[in-house]
Amino acid sequence: MNPPEGPSERPSGGRSAKQALVAALARLREAGIEDAPRDARLLLAFAMGVPAARLTLHISDPLDARAEARFAAAIAARAARQPVSQIIGERLFYGRSFIVTKDTLDPRPETEILITQALRQPYSRVLDLGTGTGAILLTLLAERPAASGIGADLSGAALAVAKGNAVAMGLDGRAAFTETSWFQGIAGPFDLIVSNPPYITLEAMADLAPEVRDHEPHLALTDFGDGLSAYRAIAAGAPDALVPEGRLIVETGWDQGRAVAAIFAAAGLKNIDIIQDFDGRDRVVSAIRPA
Repeated sequence: MNPPEGPSERPSGGRSAKQALVAALARLREAGIEDAPRDARLLLAFAMGVPAARLTLHISDPLDARAEARFAAAIAARAARQPVSQIIGERLFYGRSFIVTKDTLDPRPETEILITQALRQPYSRVLDLGTGTGAILLTLLAERPAASGIGADLSGAALAVAKGNAVAMGLDGRAAFTETSWFQGIAGPFDLIVSNPPYITLEAMADLAPEVRDHEPHLALTDFGDGLSAYRAIAAGAPDALVPEGRLIVETGWDQGRAVAAIFAAAGLKNIDIIQDFDGRDRVVSAIRPA
């Protein structure tokens, strides 16, 4: 969806933004949306074409017909549990805006822990396996202007989004994308390999929030098995794709840290570390290829 443009299409006397917000808030609460006030405000700002941070300045404005229609559609979609990022078409990640669609995972705050870990040491050539929106790769390139990298994904639709994000961020000259499975057809070596692979077990899929289970691509969520097959594939290929002392950093499920660390150790990787998230749960595992 694009923000509304053009002059008002509703004569004076229509609902104000505040009146529309109150009604939308009640509908989202009735639908069981956990953070209904935040979501309603974000969607109203989107419908009106104003920055969310400045919505208060426009809360008494009347809504024109286009904004009314856009807000109604957005609230209906959110009540049906579609993620806000998909409705408005973007998500902030590490301080930057990324295009998001139904073909990609919604970049999450927990993944910023992987970014922080990667930035602890220098890197010049990065491989992002299962790149999705490209949020990890493009953030790492934006943070290190001399670096370049490749984003790999099985989904051509996801790669189209990643390429769009690269162009929007002015990084298309340093980021390349390839439709492939893990390391197939990718020429190394790299000094940094990163991944947020599908790690949810098939059994756990049924317990996911509807926003995730019903609206995000299952190929990027689960391996349809024990949730560890991606790490086995990554561990098998990483030693040959990394330079000596090159780093491998992956996101994991909250209860998978030790299992992933064991997989990496069995592959001959060293200096394996498990990093916790904001709630003290395992979230990232890092390792180094021996010299």
